[in-house]
Amino acid sequence: MRRAETMVHQVLYRALVSTKWLAESVRAGKLGPGLRVLDASWYSPGTRQARKEYLERHVPGASFFDIEECRNTASPYEMMLPSEAHFADYVGRLGIGNQTHVVVYDGDNLGCFYAPRVWWMFRVFGHRTVSVLNGGFRNWLKEGHPVTSEPSRPEPAVFKATLDRSLLKTYEQVLENLESKRFQLVDSRSQGRYLGTEPEPDAVGLDSGHIRGSVNMPFMDFLTEDGFEKSLEELRAMFEAKKVNLAQPLIATCRKGVTACHVALAAYLCGKPDVAVYDGSWFEWFHRAPPETRVSQWKREKA
Repeated sequence: MRRAETMVHQVLYRALVSTKWLAESVRAGKLGPGLRVLDASWYSPGTRQARKEYLERHVPGASFFDIEECRNTASPYEMMLPSEAHFADYVGRLGIGNQTHVVVYDGDNLGCFYAPRVWWMFRVFGHRTVSVLNGGFRNWLKEGHPVTSEPSRPEPAVFKATLDRSLLKTYEQVLENLESKRFQLVDSRSQGRYLGTEPEPDAVGLDSGHIRGSVNMPFMDFLTEDGFEKSLEELRAMFEAKKVNLAQPLIATCRKGVTACHVALAAYLCGKPDVAVYDGSWFEWFHRAPPETRVSQWKREKA
């Protein structure tokens, strides 16, 4: 089994790059059609302003990836994937072609928050050569690497997007899975939101709680206090502690399909590249699913 795992590791593209590697690539002038860097920061309304912060300082040569623009804005659910054509057009304008190595980071204080969602988006649209900056912008700054306020103006490229449906799950598929139990289901939100003892942030008419049968693995636990991804041994032990079998099919869910991608990333680092993300996640499930499939300790305040 160990040998088989080693072989898998050799064919998987590296999901993480170090700040040192990126700093050397920037210094050597390697950014261009073959290597593009994206700032994928997003913050809750009324807190930080991602685009404004990007314009003030970012990794030299990085473009701003606006997740609010690169999504299905017609959907009633939060942060749903855009169409193939929309994604292809959006990333093509950022100078990304099908041969580009894409490195994604964000400026969150945790070290990494939205970057894995963009990593997964590239992969779900058929792009293999994408990595997350381990440690994020927080550690890029802490280590004293260069920053600039110069906006990037990459030469547009042609990107062909092909949706890989194996990495994506719909409401109907997750509902069917409650009966078939073919997939394990992992929820990456905090324990309080999973149990329904804490409210969902910035939400109107959305109780907290979880999909029946899901296991809780809060995404923050995949990161060290310094904002780096935990070691392979620690990640493996975390899945084992929750009795999640990485040799079996797995779906990740959260509130809107963002932090679920941390589960996909951690599993990928453990040699499992096929974790599917339930894009609609709890937000869609709460509004569509039969009440008996929602588990929650949430008590609505009586008017």
